[in-house]
Amino acid sequence: MTVLILTCEQDVTADMVVAELYKSCVPLVRFDPGDIPGEGALSAEYVRGEFRGYLSTGGRVVSMDGLRSIWIRRPGEPAAHASEPSPWLSAETGQALYGMLDSTTARWMNHPGAAARARLKPWQLRTAHRSGFPVPATIITTYPQVARRFAEQYRHVVVKAVSGKPPADPPMALPTTLVPPDADFSGVAAGPTLLQRYITKAADIRLTSVGDELFAARKVAEPGQVDGRYGETGHDWKPVDVPPRVARAVAMYKDMAGLAYGAFDFAEDGDGTWWFLECNQGGQFGFIELQTEQPIAAAVAAWLSAEA
Repeated sequence: MTVLILTCEQDVTADMVVAELYKSCVPLVRFDPGDIPGEGALSAEYVRGEFRGYLSTGGRVVSMDGLRSIWIRRPGEPAAHASEPSPWLSAETGQALYGMLDSTTARWMNHPGAAARARLKPWQLRTAHRSGFPVPATIITTYPQVARRFAEQYRHVVVKAVSGKPPADPPMALPTTLVPPDADFSGVAAGPTLLQRYITKAADIRLTSVGDELFAARKVAEPGQVDGRYGETGHDWKPVDVPPRVARAVAMYKDMAGLAYGAFDFAEDGDGTWWFLECNQGGQFGFIELQTEQPIAAAVAAWLSAEA
């Protein structure tokens, strides 16, 4: 049985898992949806109640009934590398590819439907509440007066993107930024704005959950630090134990989200409370493994290669 990894050509994190699968002699195919049509090809038959499907790339062919699991790591846009790419061709190719893959009995890390919902920040916040995580007070609004009242109430608030980094060339960075309570909030009317109570951090926490396994790492924050993703703090990521309450909340969150994998980000305050910030259903873990030597790639490989 074969493991199918959907990712782009340059993906160091995927490389780490591929190496682990090779060590275990697990058959795998690495496939970029951007290569269809062209370097990659697909075929699916739905005849007399039966289904047969095939994918090929680089001279290798994999049958859909021979798939053990599918890892959606960092796939390219379908048909992105076609000789004449277009939004229509991407939509057609995506429908064909993911519809065919969803016709199999393979396990997903993570299923595209679950992953799409899990990317929605408002849904994340509600699910985090229901799972038992401490979540900073948050609003998403286009009403300037609502934003102003929120800032006046909590005094120390940050603004962050609702959807993440916008598409741009070169890529645009959108760090989380402190907003003074007397700021001009009229611009909120131009588009949905996410404001959140600022948590004074003692440390950043990244918790990587692979199946039932948890790998948590902690990096000490600098005084006044707002966004740990940008700038150097002079501290490295170190392994840390997961509090039982957090472990239970992670399990509940992933169950409600239908996720096999999740990268959770927390802000640890001075009392040691882990405040939920977000869960990235396809988050990086390579940088954490390299600094902490936690066997995350091996855990992903073991989940992908396990029997259903």
